[in-house]
Amino acid sequence: MIFKNSDKLQFVLDDFVAKKEAAGLNLLVCKDGKEIGYWESGLADVAAGKPYSRDTIVRLYSMTKPVTAAAAMVLMEEGRLDFAEEVFRYLPEFGGLKVCSEPGRKGTPRPVSRHILISDLLNMTSGYTYGAWSEDCPLGEHLTSDLIAELNKDQAENGPNKITTREVARRLSEIPVSFEPGTDYNYGLSADILGAVIEVASGMKFSDFLKKRIFEPLGMKDTAFYVPQDKQNRLAKVYRAGGELFTYCNLGIQDKMNHEPAFESGGAGLCSTIDDYMKFALMLANGGIYEGRRILSENTVRYLSEARLTPALQTRFDMKMPHLAGYTYCNLLRVAANPGNCNVITNKGEFGWDGWLGPYVSVDRESGITIVMTMQRCDSGTTSAARKVRNIIYSAL
Repeated sequence: MIFKNSDKLQFVLDDFVAKKEAAGLNLLVCKDGKEIGYWESGLADVAAGKPYSRDTIVRLYSMTKPVTAAAAMVLMEEGRLDFAEEVFRYLPEFGGLKVCSEPGRKGTPRPVSRHILISDLLNMTSGYTYGAWSEDCPLGEHLTSDLIAELNKDQAENGPNKITTREVARRLSEIPVSFEPGTDYNYGLSADILGAVIEVASGMKFSDFLKKRIFEPLGMKDTAFYVPQDKQNRLAKVYRAGGELFTYCNLGIQDKMNHEPAFESGGAGLCSTIDDYMKFALMLANGGIYEGRRILSENTVRYLSEARLTPALQTRFDMKMPHLAGYTYCNLLRVAANPGNCNVITNKGEFGWDGWLGPYVSVDRESGITIVMTMQRCDSGTTSAARKVRNIIYSAL
C-alpha cells in the first residue's frame, strides 16, 4: 500500500523548512506494520549543506521516556519491579524524602505523608519537575534547576563527566518534592529516577539493560546514549526556530553526543534514527513483538493503551497540559482517552510522546497507523507539522 496523498505530506515538511521552523525533518508512516511512505526535507547541517536524510541520527530528548517505560514493563513482567511499591525499596535514599510547596527558596520542607511509588515515576505524579520557571516556584524546583545546571557543566565539552545515573537519583532524593506524591501532576525528572531504579532491579547498567533487552532484539543499531566517532557525520545539528545554531547542553544531555555519558538519562538521553525508532514503535503496535522477537506481552501493551489517570489527577493534567486536551498521561506516554476532545484526528487508546527537539511518535493499534517524525529544533514538543501530517494521514485512511 502506498499513501495516496504523498504530495500533501511533502508540502507540510517543505513549508516547515521554508518558514525556518526547522532546518530539516523527516517522516515515516506504517499501516498494519507495513511502510506506506517516507518523506524528508531540509538540512541536517546547514553550514555544511548536508541533507536531512533517512539515516540522520537525532537526539530524542523526551522520546527517550517511552523506551524507559518499556524497560520498566519488561522488569514488571519478570516480577522484578512492582509499580505499587515505594521507590525507597529500590533506592533507600528516598526513605527520608521531604516536601515543600511554599513559594520561593525560603520554604520549610517537612516529611512526606506518603512515599513516592514506582507508578508515580511512570505517571509524573512524584512531585519532581524540570526546575523553577519563576522566583515563586517552590524550593525544590529551584534546587532542581541548580542540579540541572551542574549536570550541564558536567556534560559540557571537556567537562568532568562524573555524575552518574545513580548519583543523580541520590541528589534528587535530597531535594524536597513540590507536592505530596500522588496528589498532583507535573512533568519532570521522574523518568531519570526510574532509570536508576531499573539499574537496581535489573542488576545492570541502564544502557546495558536497554541494549540487551530492547535495542539488540529489535535491531536498533543506531540507538544509544552517545554517537560513536564513526557515526558522528550522521548526527544532525540543533537549531532554534529561525535558524540559529544551538550548541549547548540541556537537561544534562551533551550537544555533540560524542562520549559515553556517566549520566544515562531515562527521560532525555537517547539518540536514534527514524527507522530505529519505528522498529520500537512497531513492536508496541504489534502487541509487543517485532519480526518474531517478543519484547513485551500482548496484555502489557494493552495495559499501556488503556491506562488512565484518576479523575482528580486528570483535572490537574488538563489544567497544566491544555495542548493535550482529550489525552491522559500514564506510563510516560500520552494516551487518547476522549478522542472527540483532541486537537487532532485520532482513535481511543492511541498513544505516544514527543521530545524537546521535535521528534514525535504515535501508535494507534485500532487503525494500524504508526507515525514517527524527527527534527532538531529547540523548544518544540508536538509541533504544528506533527499535527498537520497526522490529520492528513487519518483523513486519507
